[in-house]
Amino acid sequence: MTAQLIRGATETSDEAAESSESAESSESSARAILGATLTFAALVALWELLVRAFNIPGWLLPAPSAIAMALAEWRDELVRHSLVTLYETLLGFALSIAVSIPLAAAVVHSAILRNTIYPILLAFQSVPKVAIAPLLLLWIGFGVGPKIAVVFLVCFFPIVVATATGLSAVPAPLMELIRSLSAGTMQTFIKIRFPTAMPYIFVGLKVAITLAVIGAVIGEFVGSEDGLGYLILVSTSQSRTPLAFAALVLLTIISIVLYYGVAFIERIAVPWAPKN
Repeated sequence: MTAQLIRGATETSDEAAESSESAESSESSARAILGATLTFAALVALWELLVRAFNIPGWLLPAPSAIAMALAEWRDELVRHSLVTLYETLLGFALSIAVSIPLAAAVVHSAILRNTIYPILLAFQSVPKVAIAPLLLLWIGFGVGPKIAVVFLVCFFPIVVATATGLSAVPAPLMELIRSLSAGTMQTFIKIRFPTAMPYIFVGLKVAITLAVIGAVIGEFVGSEDGLGYLILVSTSQSRTPLAFAALVLLTIISIVLYYGVAFIERIAVPWAPKN
C-alpha cells in the first residue's frame, strides 16, 4: 500500500513537472512572437518615417505604405506568379528528397561510394548555381524544367549531408548490441539507423526548403515568363519598385510558411527530436 502511494505521488509530481515545463515553453514562445512582432512593426514604422522625412523617390526606395498599395493593386498577378514559384519550389524540393535520402543511405553503407561519390558531391556543391542555371536552360529548354532542376541542385547537398550524418550518428554500444542480436542490415536500418537519423534529416530539410525558394527565383531570373522572380525583373526594368518589393514580401512569406510547415511535420513525425 505504501509503495503504491509512493508510486502515485511520484507519477503526480512527474506530470506536474511536465505541465510546468509545457507552460513555461508556451509562455516563452509567446514572448518571442510578441517581441519579434513589435520589433518588426517598429522597423516598418521607422522605414516609413525615413522615406517620408528624406523625401526618397518611390522608384529608389518605396515606403511600406506604397508596397502595401502595390500588393492590393496587383494582387491577382501576384497570386498567379506566387503559385508558379511555389509549384517549382515544392516539385524540386520533393525530387531532391527522393534522390538525396537513398543516396545518403548508400554512401553510409558503402565505403566505395563514400570515397568516390562524396568528394564529387562536395566539388559540385562549390559550383555557383547561378552559373549553372543558363546551362540548364540550354540543355533542358525553356519552361518549368530548368527551374525545378535549379531547386533540386540547391536542396540536394544539405539533405545528403544531414542524412549521412544522422545515419552515422548511432552510438557504438547500441550498434554492438544490435549485432549481438544477429539483426540484419535492413532491420538495423529500419529500427535503429533511420529513427536516429530523423532529427538530422529534418534539420537538412529545413535548411533546404528555404534554399529551394532561392533556387526557384534564380531559375526564373535566367529565363521565364512566370513566377515572382520574373515579376521582379520586369517591374525593376520598368521602375515599378513597389511591385518588386511586393514580390519580395510574398517570397519571404512563402519561405517562412514552408519552413514552419516542415517544422510542423517534424514535430508530428519525430516527437523525440529536440524542440527549439
